[in-house]
Amino acid sequence: MIELRPFAGIGHANHGWLDARHHFSFAEYYDPARMHWGNLRVWNDDTIAPRNGFPPHPHRDMEI
Repeated sequence: MIELRPFAGIGHANHGWLDARHHFSFAEYYDPARMHWGNLRVWNDDTIAPRNGFPPHPHRDMEI
């Protein structure tokens, strides 16, 4: 099944250096209808400011 969701209607968090759009419940964005999608845990569309980014941190059993 294909579900159309307007980009403006998905979760959003702007941290200055990171502007994130969350397709599923993640971080501060909570939507019980957008949880438990099998093995897929996170799908974000992130815009990261130049010369910024996430500090090194581990991910176990995940593909980034």
